[in-house]
Amino acid sequence: MNGCSVLSYSINQLINHSVNHVSSMFEEIERKFLIKGDFRPFVIHSEWIRQGYLSSVPERTVRIRIKGEQSFLTIKGKSNSSGLSRFEWEKEIPVEEGLNLLSLCEPCIIEKKRHIIPSGQLKFEIDEFFGDNQGLLLAEIELPSEDTFFEKPAWLGQEVTGDIRFYNAYLSQHPFKNW
Repeated sequence: MNGCSVLSYSINQLINHSVNHVSSMFEEIERKFLIKGDFRPFVIHSEWIRQGYLSSVPERTVRIRIKGEQSFLTIKGKSNSSGLSRFEWEKEIPVEEGLNLLSLCEPCIIEKKRHIIPSGQLKFEIDEFFGDNQGLLLAEIELPSEDTFFEKPAWLGQEVTGDIRFYNAYLSQHPFKNW
């Protein structure tokens, strides 16, 4: 078995084991929206993010993210039928390792500035994309359950939850500039 097969096998084992033994700490529940108005007056914090994908297949995405002075390895499973929930496992890794792994990623590194806007006990994360995805603005809100109520601010546009075109892994393969 070559190195790629071993990595693929190990990741598959982790995902299959975790999907069969899902706990709330491994489940990501989020909704995504386009932006239709000026959100900037409500931003309390912003930071730059660079991320790439070692695997971008829908069944398992393996992402490297450099966010500020931190680096993360993240594995995500396929979304459920509503597009709201999916398995997610994330581990902080040393920045030097993250940068080395970023150099091994598939083409088209995602570059974005993330803006944080509080919303009651929750928060919106607005991603302002640059590079090949320049001009795209997406808002995400992570929820404790699929039916959690939240206020929709006036600047929030059309919901795109479950639309794979707005997944970062998809954008890395099909940049917004080509739409």
